[in-house]
Amino acid sequence: MSAHLPGPDRLTDPAAPWLIKGVMIAGASSLQDEFTDILLSNGVIAAIGSGLSDAGAHVLDAEGLIALPGLVDLHTHLREPGREDAETVETGTRAAALGGYTAVYAMANTDPVADTAGVVEQVWRLGRAAGHCDVQPVGAVTVGLAGSRLAELGTMADSAARVRVFSDDGKCVADSLLMRRALEYVKAFDGVIAQHAQDPRLTEGAQLNEGEMSGRLGLAGWPAVAEEAIIARDCLLAAHVGSALHICHVSTAGSAEIIRWAKSKGWPVTAEVTPHHLLLTDELAEEYDPVFKVNPPLRTAADVAELRRALADGTIDCVATDHAPHPVEAKETEWAEAAFGMTGLETALRVVQLAMVDTGLLDWHGVADRMSVRPARIGRLAGHGALLAVGGPANLTLYDPAAAAEPAGPGASKSRNTPFAGMDLPGRVVATFLRGTPTVLEGKLT
Repeated sequence: MSAHLPGPDRLTDPAAPWLIKGVMIAGASSLQDEFTDILLSNGVIAAIGSGLSDAGAHVLDAEGLIALPGLVDLHTHLREPGREDAETVETGTRAAALGGYTAVYAMANTDPVADTAGVVEQVWRLGRAAGHCDVQPVGAVTVGLAGSRLAELGTMADSAARVRVFSDDGKCVADSLLMRRALEYVKAFDGVIAQHAQDPRLTEGAQLNEGEMSGRLGLAGWPAVAEEAIIARDCLLAAHVGSALHICHVSTAGSAEIIRWAKSKGWPVTAEVTPHHLLLTDELAEEYDPVFKVNPPLRTAADVAELRRALADGTIDCVATDHAPHPVEAKETEWAEAAFGMTGLETALRVVQLAMVDTGLLDWHGVADRMSVRPARIGRLAGHGALLAVGGPANLTLYDPAAAAEPAGPGASKSRNTPFAGMDLPGRVVATFLRGTPTVLEGKLT
């Protein structure tokens, strides 16, 4: 049943408490079978239980909805500063809020690169000014993403942005000694190195997953081993140093197996998978549509099945969007000239429902864990990713899993390069609350 919510134009006192009536909670000790009420007041969850009342509260009839902890995305490209033609912090966080996110990690491949305290603080302040969700900058591992010398990791960690995750995403830290030094450096302040696993020599000129489809289309193949070799090396380095390694956008069955092996050893390794790698395959490239060109590339149906299994059993810790917006001219061109990347913030939860929940691989408690609790824990992010409990932060998402499947649209992002355009996806984000204040209500920005 659809919820009956007061629209933004009917809010006489936006600072008043919010009483969510008749909702099911995921991300508590278990998914509750009974409907319950949630009272949000002064930025926290003031009460959970049946029959709650508050005379001054806005009341939301949430029958049929699921309450999830606000989603956290460890891997978002907001493009600002320098590439505002593709996205800005303002437009990217609007898309994030519409997708149910209350916090996102902004990758460092901006212009200038986020490799100094000044740039990461700029991104952090832009996020605070936008106010749609919290923005946590990711610092570059190497100066200018050039892979030759370490960036100012310590000063970024000590900055107002309090950076704890560092990545050259878009490029691999290919030098083994440099990767070791980075892991050693961040260990001092409990930081994390997030690796874009791509051996540059094995992927020179690569365009599409190496296999039957790349051969048929005449596109240079992108071998799975280029990802897997870097992951194996870095797992060994993380074990040697005893420092936290996070693997970005895992895309192959072999990668999942290596990560499973590393975790069986108790090594400090975590990993993410994107929504598009959970649903799409390289067969979609058959018509040479560059909307399906992404790094790492879409793989085979067998890879997709194994990635789903690895996410379900916890080998892969979380879902991260790798939201990568591009202007129209960068994608609507010949395949070989087109930019790599896809948008995904607004569709992520719906794709996860289709790929993982509707297939019986995850329940909604598992979704809360993989899309909120674990990414916040990996990113050392306080105030997010908490199970919904009295006294906890009032960051939450109301989701209607029974909403009729509808085609995905272009959304709030400044860019339009979504691979899910026109695809029928189930579910609907109905409301997103950031510290008790709705940023999205009735599926619309407030």
